Amino acid sequence: MTDGGRRAVVVAVVGLRMSSLDVEEEVFSGLDVRLVRSPGASADEIIAAARDAEAILAGSMPRFPAEVIEALPHLRAIVRYGIGVDSIDVRAAAERGVQVANVPDYCIPEVATHTVVLILAAARRLLPGMQAAREGRWDVGAVRPLPECEAQTVGLVGLGRIGHGVASRLRPFGFRLLAADPIATAEAARAAGAELVPLEDLLGAADIVTLHLPLTAATRHLISREALARMRPGAWLVNTARGGLVDEGALLEALEAGRLAGAALDVLAQEPPAADHPLLRHPRVLVTPHVAWYSERAVVEMRRKAAEEVRRLLRGEPLLHPVSPEGA
Repeated sequence: MTDGGRRAVVVAVVGLRMSSLDVEEEVFSGLDVRLVRSPGASADEIIAAARDAEAILAGSMPRFPAEVIEALPHLRAIVRYGIGVDSIDVRAAAERGVQVANVPDYCIPEVATHTVVLILAAARRLLPGMQAAREGRWDVGAVRPLPECEAQTVGLVGLGRIGHGVASRLRPFGFRLLAADPIATAEAARAAGAELVPLEDLLGAADIVTLHLPLTAATRHLISREALARMRPGAWLVNTARGGLVDEGALLEALEAGRLAGAALDVLAQEPPAADHPLLRHPRVLVTPHVAWYSERAVVEMRRKAAEEVRRLLRGEPLLHPVSPEGA
């Protein structure tokens, strides 16, 4: 209780994997806020921690289906630490009058750079080259055929902030760039140095396909068995967006059949994946553990911007990045 008899506003921090709440405490300084922390490993755990909360700051692992949202009578907003909101039933939240927001404008350079690292690994055949060296084969046989970057086409599926960042970093290497995005204009694509084409055309022309889309009902398994069949033989798939964009069973089939040369993935459908997940140790798959977003700067920026959204809510100000059911 405060001196005036008024209860502090409860903000639940669920699923944050940092040891301290110093960034959040600094943002809320001067406001009567009590931070309650929980790993959010289960629905019961989230409900117990956030029962009195007016706002939740949510990490990537906790899930917020309708039944969790309905069990929190004081909840006014869920703000994601990050970009993707596929862990939240945004429609159920809207029906309950609970606002959802995210942080779409952090980690752009980090994800773009990590994506380019994976693309270059594919373009330069790093995986077979490393395997050959480990096996004592000290020649070019393992990486042949190896066309120069200028002879390869990269297809960007999604041309938002990160897609533009990837394009700008790839241009100096000389790749031909294609882009498929239902929202982007031909002018925006040209400004990024890419040619805007339908997704089907991109899949058939690109040597490397890289994904930069949110996970929604419309984009889940966008890279389906049919989409993989349209990709040119020997192509690579790169995904630093969301694992659910890809039908992983169909991807494994395409790799085993030799239709794809390989895949470079920073995200998987289930995270963390099971220890025996077949893509983790596949000889033609490069996997990183959902770290494309991370740098010391980015993690502080993410936490600060998410907490600032909650501060706006508590001050009666409009949220800067609300997410509607149509946009989720």
